[in-house]
Amino acid sequence: MRLLYLAFAGAGLVLADGPGVITSSRVQADFALTADPAAAAWNGVAGVWAENSPLGQPTIENRFEIRSRWTDRNLYFLFVCPYQELTLKPGPSTTVETNKLWEWDVAEIFVGADFKNIRQYREYQVSPQGEWVDLDIDRDQPKPEAGWLWNSGFTVKARIDREKKIWYGEMKIPIASIDARPAREGNQMRINFYRLSSANPNRKSNAWQPTGQRSHHVPESFGRLVLGR
Repeated sequence: MRLLYLAFAGAGLVLADGPGVITSSRVQADFALTADPAAAAWNGVAGVWAENSPLGQPTIENRFEIRSRWTDRNLYFLFVCPYQELTLKPGPSTTVETNKLWEWDVAEIFVGADFKNIRQYREYQVSPQGEWVDLDIDRDQPKPEAGWLWNSGFTVKARIDREKKIWYGEMKIPIASIDARPAREGNQMRINFYRLSSANPNRKSNAWQPTGQRSHHVPESFGRLVLGR
């Protein structure tokens, strides 16, 4: 497990990153979102599986797959989410962002490129119906309206295959909304993926890197995304 050294309140503090690494595969040109794992852009791209609760308990029945690609300008993510049931927001809108989308079925990315201020990061969400929300997170100095008024310029696509009982979500995120550096092979970001599903009292939460808490907002536990070949 990697160790990340930070200064906190004038004293040295050692924080441990999660052990997970996901490699984002290079693609030369940007491509249209289809929410289709069989699309040419996703052909041969290996993913990672998230199959634990935030507390580290196995959640195989709620596991989901994440794949990633990148270009000079954008990061792409594909979520493959088998389901038993869907909890969907009535009257969905795909033209404006949906605040508190996390109260319904959703896949989430928490990602930051600042390795000194790890409590500042971005949050991106997509629902099975193609709803979306993006947030600018600062855990020490929270932004107005919890940061959801910030706009990254990201786009999403979603599709539900009711016969197979799988929903697919895809994101196209401007790298500049996360990282001030030019996109280059080998660049790293700190990242975690989550999924929320089902309704109370059977609400389920799934994390790629367990946080050790019920909260998803534990940046000390984030894994790494590496821009690969």
